[in-house]
Amino acid sequence: MRRLRVLLFVAVLLSASSLVYPQQAPSVPDVPGLPPAARAAAESIDAAKMRAQVRFLSLDLLEGRGPGTRGAELAAEYIATQFALAGLKPAGNNGTYFQPVPLFAVHTDEDRTRFAFVPAIGAPMDLTYGSEIVAKDETGQSSAEIDAPIVFVGYGIHAPEYNWDDYAGPDGKEIDLKGKIALVIVNEPPSNDEKFFKGKALTYYGRWTYKYEEASRRGAVGVLIIHRRDLASYGWEVVRNSQAIEKSFLEGDPTATLRAAAWIQHDVAERLFALAGLGDLDQAINRAGERGFHPVQLPVRLQGHVESRVRRYVSSNVIARVPGAEPGGNSVLYTAHYDHLGIDANAKGDNIYNGAADNGTGCGILLEMARAFAQSTQPPPHDIYFAAVTAEEQGLLGSEYLGTHLPIPARQIALDLNYDMLLPIGIPLQATVSGAERIDFWPTVESVAKAFDLQIIPDDQPMAGHYYRSDHFSLARVGIPAFSVDLGNLFEGHDEAWGKAQFEDFVAHHYHQPSDEFHPDWDFRGNAKMARFGFVLGWLASVQTKPVEWLHGDEFEAARKASEKQ
Repeated sequence: MRRLRVLLFVAVLLSASSLVYPQQAPSVPDVPGLPPAARAAAESIDAAKMRAQVRFLSLDLLEGRGPGTRGAELAAEYIATQFALAGLKPAGNNGTYFQPVPLFAVHTDEDRTRFAFVPAIGAPMDLTYGSEIVAKDETGQSSAEIDAPIVFVGYGIHAPEYNWDDYAGPDGKEIDLKGKIALVIVNEPPSNDEKFFKGKALTYYGRWTYKYEEASRRGAVGVLIIHRRDLASYGWEVVRNSQAIEKSFLEGDPTATLRAAAWIQHDVAERLFALAGLGDLDQAINRAGERGFHPVQLPVRLQGHVESRVRRYVSSNVIARVPGAEPGGNSVLYTAHYDHLGIDANAKGDNIYNGAADNGTGCGILLEMARAFAQSTQPPPHDIYFAAVTAEEQGLLGSEYLGTHLPIPARQIALDLNYDMLLPIGIPLQATVSGAERIDFWPTVESVAKAFDLQIIPDDQPMAGHYYRSDHFSLARVGIPAFSVDLGNLFEGHDEAWGKAQFEDFVAHHYHQPSDEFHPDWDFRGNAKMARFGFVLGWLASVQTKPVEWLHGDEFEAARKASEKQ
């Protein structure tokens, strides 16, 4: 009965919203290859309906949509109900809209966790948890005892396409990391050469998640990432705060086996090098960024005791399908995460992380595009899938699970378009589609953007590795051409400085804060425009006679080819 009352309230909210807030996005342009019915369907995407969706999903009633909580379950039920009302077919497990994702959350007990560097000769060097070292046990066990030798492996990267292997010894043979601790440098070898780790742009090899995964594949029991502010582009407090909270993992993840997935401060690593008799740390970092580096085992062991509080739970991806005119072929997938940070029980005052912009806005776009596709008078050429994924804030876990448990084979999906945190602040004249230039669909993206009066601008922070930090990445990893559709800085009636200031203010004062709440004066016309832009891109990708492919030499090309053989 309670759920029925909630859904009745939602129905009233949706109907009232279109009356109270009449906002119209710019019209859909006449794009070659787009039939009149599809253009009309795209035109039906309604900014007022998006407003209502975002308002509901960010209510205190949903308690911040933390995965594994009542609020997240209510959000998932709401999204499934909206899919059903719009006429979409279930594409989850067992004829439902839901794909259960098995997870467990780990919270390191700082008071009972301890670490020390123990040299072969001399006194141990105790480490202070929080200020000098932070760690998570990825295995989901309540306690771990660690006593293992430390091996310095430079950046911890094995990249055959760049002829780079930090794990190869002087004889060319791979070192044995089983039962050992990998000591690695944050980021990746510095370069201005676009053909070497893409120059200044960060590749996935520079992400800390890759370093953990690669060491885990090699049998390491732990990883120590050396933090240096200039290389990481963020301070120790960012690392410290990310480890202070609960972190979730996928049950059964074969790359999450480390008993100590850890970071150490730069000055701690300096003392470790001195203890090991290896000389100056920064000189060693410089040498590790040049060809000719080989790993070295330190005459020092890491000893530790890790205590963890572990919570096991299930959260669901919500998946639906709009049947196409023809089965199989170039299906298109749209994604957006619906989870956020939940409630901080220890905070005073407002402690609900409502996540209105992040990512209520992406969900609003997803739901409106789903409705428009489902209610089009002409079906799309092939099936169109919509997935509202969970546990993005925990490390893209819902989309990672989706990528390995797709409703259809990856080779049948032409494209994934992802939406994440589009601020409703007006009608955009710029768009960012970072990663779209890596696929052969890029000319179509350019022409459609031009038709929508959207100037495509590049990522202004390539070193941040944004491509690897949103849900489209999980689909790219299994070979599906994928990118996120986002806003630039230029909006109608304003200059670029105004738009940049809006984003900077949001990031500084509201991003991942309880103040990310719904605002009645938000202007959703821009979100509707970006939804229409994505609708047209998806339709044109589906109508192609050949699959969308990664450009030759791209890091995901091999995964695409492998999926086509399955």
